[in-house]
Amino acid sequence: MEISEKLLCLFSADVREVDGEYVVDVPRREIEAGSLEPGETYRVALVSRSGAEADDETDEGADVSASRADDGPQPPVEPGEMRYVEIEDLGKQGDGIARVERGYVIIVPDTEVGERVKIEVTEVKSNFAVGEVVEESP
Repeated sequence: MEISEKLLCLFSADVREVDGEYVVDVPRREIEAGSLEPGETYRVALVSRSGAEADDETDEGADVSASRADDGPQPPVEPGEMRYVEIEDLGKQGDGIARVERGYVIIVPDTEVGERVKIEVTEVKSNFAVGEVVEESP
């Protein structure tokens, strides 16, 4: 299955019937993370729970326009933001890599896998950010 670069968020949910309509509940974390905004209209793709990749098992919502999809997903961090992160991997140049919302990568120099650190986000790009350690967690 090919996933569009315009993907704003990805979550699992049940489809339920309410007063003759079918409803998919969006998790609160997607709104709080800024992935989605109440009152906006989005294109929805449904994928079979079995994970089958056949084209006929994917259904897009009818007559639904993607109001923010043209802009692409916005980075979930901003310059100057303070965050606690856990270093999950090391990059090719030895810098620590942390992942936050939607798998967004934050590169943190001078860290090791498994470290939990407080960082200040110093640079933000569309597909990654750079952060500097301001405090190491015990």
